[in-house]
Amino acid sequence: MAAANKVFAARLAGLVVLGPDGESIGRVRDVVITARVGRQQPRVLGLVIELFTRKRIFVPMLRVTAIEPSSVTLTTGNVSLRRFQQRPGEVLALAQVADSHVRVDDPELEELRDADIIVVDLGIEQTRTRDWVVSKVAVRGHRGRLGRRAAMHVVGWQHVQGLTQTDLAMPGQGVSALLTQFEGMRAADVANAMRLLPEKRRHELALALDDERLADVVQELPADDQTDLLMHLEVERAADVLEAMDPDDAADLLGELPETEAESLLQLMDPQDSEPVRRLLEHSPDTAGGLMTPEPVVLTASTTVAEALARARISDVTPALASMVFVVRPPTATPTGRYLGCVHLQKLLREPPASLVGGLLDTDMPRLAPEDSLTSVTRYFATYNLVCGPVVDDEDHLIGAVTVDDVLDHLLPEDWREEEIDV
Repeated sequence: MAAANKVFAARLAGLVVLGPDGESIGRVRDVVITARVGRQQPRVLGLVIELFTRKRIFVPMLRVTAIEPSSVTLTTGNVSLRRFQQRPGEVLALAQVADSHVRVDDPELEELRDADIIVVDLGIEQTRTRDWVVSKVAVRGHRGRLGRRAAMHVVGWQHVQGLTQTDLAMPGQGVSALLTQFEGMRAADVANAMRLLPEKRRHELALALDDERLADVVQELPADDQTDLLMHLEVERAADVLEAMDPDDAADLLGELPETEAESLLQLMDPQDSEPVRRLLEHSPDTAGGLMTPEPVVLTASTTVAEALARARISDVTPALASMVFVVRPPTATPTGRYLGCVHLQKLLREPPASLVGGLLDTDMPRLAPEDSLTSVTRYFATYNLVCGPVVDDEDHLIGAVTVDDVLDHLLPEDWREEEIDV
């Protein structure tokens, strides 16, 4: 099939990128163009490619030898693996231009002259000199008659106003294209992609995400980016996001803030959500008490195996936490009644559904104390080949559980989320 020399930017998003030998390199995530100067057609500088390690790199457009319906082929498989960093004068077609509000002065489309118009897509094409430029803009009004979706029009670049860097930096530009792009992606991948966005668009995206989704994403960001996003939210919204976060992650974030600001946010949170966070903040962050989550799977001895497995299957329970259930005397909310023991997930899977967990207890497995150091916790997991362990206080109350991912977060360098995985 002949390679295209005209294509819309959104059609490129998600296409497989192939080397000259047909080997798959990654997928297209965005198109980098020059900022608008007057009515001159912007040049297409290159593509943002997401490798299979989730790292995003820049590939110059001159390296693209063919664009086909299902793939983009490069002239060489040797590309720079340096993480993509947007430079001054560069604009991201999908992340910044799509959904922007513009004005259209095409004399053949008088009905658009005073309408509320948004950009749907950018049409790019290859010139005789083999350069790629932005030649067309697909636009649409917000609403048609009776609330129907307005018709889409494709106009020449020269007839569109409102796409200068100053215009794109104005507040209120939409982010629906980004929300669509991130839909279905893991929170860690969304966090990684957000870090590559311009600061303005990153903050707009944070405002557009619902509390639960934003909380999941914030938990995957480096500490500096977490505090930056939180501080750009209205204080009530920031408290809502903290409520939606896992208590241990919320405690880590609040621990990065000045004490007065952290206390203000805690007071705005629902007491039921702030109480476990306050208890975590009482412990040093590099101890079992500071590492733990106060919401493991906690049951009473009269719970059946079927009920225990149902609790472990809840989607909000991480795989590490689901690997073990803890059995206590009432109450089951931490700090619980007297800790009786634990039951491993494998044990539950081997027993009849009607059996009671009280008869399956592992009472010999050592416990963690809240003051145990990070080194002690690490040795504990290595010694007993576990991914989750109970934290029990001096009065035999279960106060939480530490998981292996909690330990890894503290063993890795503070900036580990900013470093790239070697390809």
